[in-house]
Amino acid sequence: MEFMDSIPAARAAAQAHHHGPVRTVPRSAVPAVTDPRAAQVRRYESGQLVWRVQCGDMINRERCVTVLVQDDQVVLVGPPGETARLTAGQLGQLRAALNEAAKLTER
Repeated sequence: MEFMDSIPAARAAAQAHHHGPVRTVPRSAVPAVTDPRAAQVRRYESGQLVWRVQCGDMINRERCVTVLVQDDQVVLVGPPGETARLTAGQLGQLRAALNEAAKLTER
């Protein structure tokens, strides 16, 4: 399986677009009640809370869609230069991750 870490790309894209640092979310700021689908894909990477939802591309290679919070905005990063194809279960995970990230931006 070929896997490309999209967090550095997400940070660079977010900083280039918004000209601000990527916000590190303290663990205590994560909503206490989470959708289990989001909890399955949520993790901390270098102190940054991210959600990674596995998906496929148009030729069935494994890829992921990444969600993170930056300056009270939700950043959604797809596979670099590709299309993300999600199953119903993967779409549920993405929906849960986006809902959880949106709650963090409201604080």
